[in-house]
Amino acid sequence: MVNALPAAAATDPYNSGTTGYDVSYPQCPGTTPPTGAFGIVGVNHGRPFTVNTCVGTEYGAAPRSPLPSLYMNAAYSGAYRRNITSGCSAASGGNQAWAIGCSEAEYSLQHAAGLSAAMWWLDVETANSWSSGNLSLNQSAIQGAVDRLNQTGLPVGVYSTASMWKTITGGSFTPNGLAADWVAAGSCSTPFTSSPVWLTQSTSGGVDHDTAC
Repeated sequence: MVNALPAAAATDPYNSGTTGYDVSYPQCPGTTPPTGAFGIVGVNHGRPFTVNTCVGTEYGAAPRSPLPSLYMNAAYSGAYRRNITSGCSAASGGNQAWAIGCSEAEYSLQHAAGLSAAMWWLDVETANSWSSGNLSLNQSAIQGAVDRLNQTGLPVGVYSTASMWKTITGGSFTPNGLAADWVAAGSCSTPFTSSPVWLTQSTSGGVDHDTAC
């Protein structure tokens, strides 16, 4: 399988105490971006193997210091095996769930080509499809995505909540090579993996605000 870069090598791109925002397809085709010290832009239309058609516009409107971060939607479904790329299949060692996650990341990387990012985030939420009977499939898919994104040399983190992470992965799982957590409706002291919290999220006025820890 693809070798992940060590999380210890990752550098937090966000200045502690600053507040930014995240946007994606729900804000498309908005013309006025939120204000903030940094921006995070979603590449997908809420699910793997889809595209946020405004990703380029939203990236272009985001602050540049630090560079915008990008995030992709992660999920596991056996139906996604039709989307497995040849490269991810070859690197999977026969682990189909890992190849699915790897392919989700590869698809997102292709549709973000040319966009320089500070880091990548995986959006891991119960609203997407996951195995309920075999959580190891979910873990493998997440690991496959982390491994593929780590090939970019950028830090890779996960967005979730403790409750959703427990439902999807069992709760004690930390992907190899994971740099950080981005916690929705939580605090800097409440990680859901063994990695540190780099961002927390809150929503007001229909805008997602993210605060650096």
